[in-house]
Parts: sequence; structure tokens; C-alpha cells
Amino acid sequence: MFAGSITKVSAAAALLLLLGCSKGPKRPQSVGEAFVGPAILKIRSDIPLQSSTVTTVKHGDRLEILQTRRRFLRVRTPGGAEGWTDERQLLAAGDLASLRELTAHAAKLPSQGIATTYAPLNIHTQPVLSSPSFLQLKESAKFDVLQSIMLPRSDAPRKSLIPPAPKRKKGPPRKEAGMASKIPPPPMPKPPAPPPDWLELSKTDRDEADAEQLPPQKLAPRVDGWSLIRAPAGQSGWVLTRLVSMAIPDEVAQYAEGKRIVSYFPLGEVQDGDLKKNIWLWTTTADSKQPWDFDSFRVFVWSLRRHRYETGYIERNLKGYSPVLLKQVELTSKIDASTYPGFSICLEKKDGQRVRREYALLGVAIRFAGDHPCEAPPQPPTLQNPSPLAVGEAPPPPPKPSLAERLRKQWHALTGK
Repeated sequence: MFAGSITKVSAAAALLLLLGCSKGPKRPQSVGEAFVGPAILKIRSDIPLQSSTVTTVKHGDRLEILQTRRRFLRVRTPGGAEGWTDERQLLAAGDLASLRELTAHAAKLPSQGIATTYAPLNIHTQPVLSSPSFLQLKESAKFDVLQSIMLPRSDAPRKSLIPPAPKRKKGPPRKEAGMASKIPPPPMPKPPAPPPDWLELSKTDRDEADAEQLPPQKLAPRVDGWSLIRAPAGQSGWVLTRLVSMAIPDEVAQYAEGKRIVSYFPLGEVQDGDLKKNIWLWTTTADSKQPWDFDSFRVFVWSLRRHRYETGYIERNLKGYSPVLLKQVELTSKIDASTYPGFSICLEKKDGQRVRREYALLGVAIRFAGDHPCEAPPQPPTLQNPSPLAVGEAPPPPPKPSLAERLRKQWHALTGK
């Protein structure tokens, strides 16, 4: 009897010891995952922007999603800190993989010129203003411009980063006694017809005034120019073209005459005493909204007599497409065939056919070397919109109860408390 009491007291003491050693409040369960889009992202204690910052995370860090409220998510960082952030600043696993694919694609593209920026420049994951900016270049930073496109301004649709809950299977309908009726309900009455002059009644004074002043016109959607760039460290992404300035020397850029410089290249050098001056090729456009990339190209050579840059060759009113390629060009004459440094440009002829036209540089003179088929440049991989991650159709099952919890349940069952 006495030994049995001692055994019960020992068991109770062990149970209390286990309960006292158990951990504090249970951590909330993760319902999904996402990755940080911007270069630096602040995790706040609450949804409002004026809330205090809990911690900061960097691009590519994995976050666990704990809770959602409209477009805001409560997340847990790799260090265990929990807070709120905007869903638009996060990427799904597929988006991060697409961004790496874009960087690998851009690494193979020839540079169309080195550019700079006069203010901090945000590099986006997609050519959309609302897409996350995963890197910011400092003022006066240099980078390679690879490709430029024009796109209508839009907001990329975003899917939820949290996988949808599984649909429950519908069971057979329950039959409730006394609810079934053998008499069908009466038919619904037809809605009343609108008055014959409903169009006139719907007009307002503003509609009549507008109709008298100007005929109705459709507004064209706003478009933005985007450039695919490659940063010095190798990262690639999209920037607004209007924020990019080609870093061609000012003594040549002054001849742009208000046109946008699309690409530029050094073709060779001219020795003028102690000075070495490059021979420059550039392409320009007067209207960035056209489907082609540039409408003229020009070669600048250094004049040894006037000691200034002058136009050595120019073609206008073109429909040119990037990329412009520097290459060794074979020039055939009646005597022999020789290879010279030169370049090739993809142009659209009057019949709509595209050809890659080659030009050779002979000293400071440009010579036409022939036409070849123009192959379409590889398209950049399209970054997918954030999509549910492969974390299962439903949230993961709850973890198994610990030993302390199981002993607590047994104690409650024995004592009835």
C-alpha cells in the first residue's frame, strides 16, 4: 500500500517535471513558402508602413508563410523572426528559377553598348513596373545593354503564393423529414420591361456636352520602353529605357540631334600624334514606339586634318533590328578576297524580307560586303507570374504531440481535471 503510494507520487512528480521543462507557446504552422524579391526587404511588426522593423532579409532568402490578410502576408524568416510584408515583393520558386534562366540567357548575348545612369537604378525581375526590384545600381554605375523592347503598361496578374485548400467531396444529400413537398413552387414572375426611352433617360448633362464638343475617341494604351541589361557582377534584369544613358563619349554623342542612341561600338582606332581616337558606329531612333529598334546608323571617323569627328558613313530611313554584331567580314574584289574588321546589321527590305547586311572597315572607309539571311534573335525567357508552390494540395498535417503533451492528456484522463 505504502509502496504503491510512493510510486504514484513519483509518477506525478515526473509528470510535473516534464510539464515544467516543456517549451513556451507553440510556433504557428507554415502554410506555404516564398522567396524575397527585392535586394533588401524590411519585415515589419504589423501591416502599416509606419510599423517598426522586425528584421531585414535579402534577395533569394526563403520565407515561410504563416498568415494572409488581403495582399499582406505574415512570414517567418530563416532566423526565426516573424512579421508582415507585401505579397508583391515576394517570388515563388518558379519565378526564382526563371530569373536564373534569364541571367543564363543574358550571359550569351552580345553587348550593344555600355550605359550608365544619373540616379540609382532599380533592376526588375520582369518588364513590369510593379514587379520586384531585386538589385539597385548606384549613380554613375556602368552596365551592358543587351536588348530593348516596347510593352504596353500593365500590372502583371499575380496568383496566390498559398496553395488552395483541397475540395471536399460532396456526400449524398441528407433527407430531412417534412421538408420534401410534392407540390412544385409557383413559377417566378417575369421582370418588368425597361421603358422604351431608357437610353435617353440614362444620359447625363456631361454626356450631351461631350457629344457636342468632340467625337468619341479611343485612347491608346501607354507603353514603356524596357532594356535587358547585364550588371558588372553578372546579374541580369529589366530597367526602364528612359533611365538609361549610353556612355559614348560626349564629343560624339553631341551629334545625336535629339535622337535616342540604341547601340554603339568601337570599330577601330586612328592615331593623331600622341592621341588615339576610336572609330565609332552607332544606331539611333527618332521614334521609340515603332516595332523596329532603330531607323538609322552612322560611322564617325576622326579627321586628321580638322582634328575632330566627322561622319564617315550614314544610312537613314531604315527598319533595323538588334543585335548589331561586330565581326570579321570577307570582302571579295576582282583580284582576291580578303578579310577585314567590320560589322553586320539586320535590316528589313521594302518587300518585308529581313537580311543581315555586312560592311567592312578599310582604314577609315566603309564598304558594303553583301547580304545574308537574318536569323531572329533568341527571345528572352518569359518570367512566369507567381504561382502556388509544390507544397501539397493542402497544408501539411499537424506535428505529432510531444511526450509531455501525451503525459498531460493521460493525467487529465486519470484525474478528471
